[in-house]
Amino acid sequence: MSQRQVLQVFEQYQKARTQFVQMVAELATRPQNIETLQNAGVMSLLRPLLLDVVPTIQQTAALALGRLANYNDDLAEAVVKGDILPQLVYSLAEQNRFYKKAAAFVLRAVGKHSPQLAQAIVDCGALDTLVICLEDFDPGVKEAAVWALGYIARHNAELSQAVVDAGAVPLLVLCIQEPEIALKRIAASALSDISKHSPELAQTVVDAGAIAHLAQMILNPDAKLKRQVLSALSQVAKHSVDLAEMVVEAEIFPVVLTCLKDKDEYVKKNASTLIREIAKHTPELSQLIVNAGGVAAVIDCIGSCKGNIRLPGIMMLGYVAAHSENLAMAVIISKGVPQLSVCLSEEPEDHIKAAAAWALGQIGRHTPEHARAVAVTNTLPVLLSLYMSAESSEDLQVKSKKAIKNILQKCTYLPALEPFLYDAPPNILKHVVGQFSKVLFPWIFRYTSAEGGQLSTTY
Repeated sequence: MSQRQVLQVFEQYQKARTQFVQMVAELATRPQNIETLQNAGVMSLLRPLLLDVVPTIQQTAALALGRLANYNDDLAEAVVKGDILPQLVYSLAEQNRFYKKAAAFVLRAVGKHSPQLAQAIVDCGALDTLVICLEDFDPGVKEAAVWALGYIARHNAELSQAVVDAGAVPLLVLCIQEPEIALKRIAASALSDISKHSPELAQTVVDAGAIAHLAQMILNPDAKLKRQVLSALSQVAKHSVDLAEMVVEAEIFPVVLTCLKDKDEYVKKNASTLIREIAKHTPELSQLIVNAGGVAAVIDCIGSCKGNIRLPGIMMLGYVAAHSENLAMAVIISKGVPQLSVCLSEEPEDHIKAAAAWALGQIGRHTPEHARAVAVTNTLPVLLSLYMSAESSEDLQVKSKKAIKNILQKCTYLPALEPFLYDAPPNILKHVVGQFSKVLFPWIFRYTSAEGGQLSTTY
């Protein structure tokens, strides 16, 4: 055979390998092909191609593995059991930017499924290499590495702490300052995933200077970025008074209130969630929100959306009202009670109705004036029907009963109580009768005194 014929054999072999990985990568994009590929032993065939002498074959093999692992946890487990992770980690440090992106994609696809699979990535030493990728000059490599780190951190506090210990947080804060929107988005998401597990992890994010940079992006025109920024700030603020105050000190009010009118429903939801997480801690923080116009803005937001988008706003009103009489009155003055009553009647989901019932109970429990403001909206019969309905969830029944009790114990507006005399079960009726006695006994006492009669003190 001539030299040309010999070389042609190698060319055909290379062409066949290239065609194979390209076809597998293409087939892996369609769910109906996954089981067939798995049964054909695709994992064991792709593994040696990760170390192929041709860079494009390496990259495409990694891409195919990532798509397969992304599909379900069984295939992700096969990547781990096939001893593929050490090869990826080694190549992640050594190869070009195209391979780095593909390898990081595989790690992300494996790590997303469960804490156990994410721990396997940590155990093979991937975190240090991924953190090094955060300093890469190529934004795409950074983005791929951030995706992987975020997917690992989101599972639990231990994995999140491992990401922190690898030195990721300061570099993630640098990533949110990069000009690329996609990198900003995923870096903010990763910071949110790290912060959510514990006050200590959230404090790590704060200490790295993330809050000021996140707060500056609240008005960014990109809706997906705003979602992640608001989520990250919420995850920090939820843990403690001190952390909530640090978020407030970044001057997010009244700027964040503009997000409640955003066209994007999830921006609205995340903005409401952030305000809720701040309001729940202390009366002082709730008062700050009231002073900024936050209560009225949240009520308007609840009126402009439906379903789960409403939920954090409903809960925020309940938290504000729970703190004090004055704060509950602020909710009443801003016309929060009619809006909550609408949610109670209109929303099909029991968990949203339960939140509205709880919030109305927090408003009405303070004084007769507060209770009357709730009662005049015809809310009590709705709460009673939800409590007595066999179709209501246990949580909705419990919260409806508690709200009725809270409101009735303060309500002296008799027209709102009269229907309960005929419809209420005994455990509710006793509270109704008790309120009638509070209102009527003073009148009876005045009447009998004027007539010179005796009034028995026995109930």
